[in-house]
Amino acid sequence: MSLLRRVNAGLPQAIGFTRRPFKSLKFAGESLDASASPALLHGIHVFHCPDVLGIVAKLSESIASRGGNILGADIFVPENNQVFYSRSEFVFDPAKWPRVQMEEDFLKLSKMFNAMRSVVRVPALDPKYKISVLASKQDHCLVDLLHGWQDGRLPVDISCIISNHERGSDTHVIRFLERHGIPYYCLHTTKGNKREAEILDLVQDTDFIVLARYMQGGNPSKQAFDAGVKLIGATSHFVTEELDSGPIIEQMVGRVSHRENLHSFILKSENLEKQCLAKAIKSYCELRVLPYGENKTVVF
Repeated sequence: MSLLRRVNAGLPQAIGFTRRPFKSLKFAGESLDASASPALLHGIHVFHCPDVLGIVAKLSESIASRGGNILGADIFVPENNQVFYSRSEFVFDPAKWPRVQMEEDFLKLSKMFNAMRSVVRVPALDPKYKISVLASKQDHCLVDLLHGWQDGRLPVDISCIISNHERGSDTHVIRFLERHGIPYYCLHTTKGNKREAEILDLVQDTDFIVLARYMQGGNPSKQAFDAGVKLIGATSHFVTEELDSGPIIEQMVGRVSHRENLHSFILKSENLEKQCLAKAIKSYCELRVLPYGENKTVVF
């Protein structure tokens, strides 16, 4: 499975599932501390800049000076690499700290420390991320994603579903999409024509693209079952031009045994894949994922 982020060129970047073999804070939608005033809103800020003295002090001062209160902060400074990463969660009174003023305050910090990345989100005020989903014949990741969206477990809005396989009008997926007014596009692909231009045209207004088991060929679960593996795994990562080589966002493993038949083995594999993709999407939307080096991520 894969995820696409919006990049400078205006095209999205993707989170996806790899096919390679596997050799204490609350977030928006969850209740904050009961003592917190109902008028307070929840904010998140991530920061990535060269490491110098005083960054934490200035971040804290910026929030406190507007009456905000930091609930918690994660900080990472790599050894022998002078860069600083942080993710802060805070509550604030929007009457005292308007959203526009907040953006300006964090922009000043960004300029002060020559930040490579400074992003602030207020889930109660900011629009949800709009996603498009690319799916193939297998339904398990797509269905889990749709139900997660319906239940409010995933903080996204789904713009459309794009597939390289037909689904009948009486199938569970199509009936679900019709009930909720989500467009479904079937674009048959070949090795010589991946229909990429048409896909990009359909996702122009998308914040990022999710590849929910969007792939052609291969049967990795059966190959792993035939090989007698004892551990199975799933990886969600950003999609790059080279297959299964993008920066990793989330990985999960599970144990299987000689008692598995092919059916139970596949069910366990699919369950891992669903959990892994959902966790990656949620982490990305919660600003927990930051680039680290050429092909790594910091995931708070």
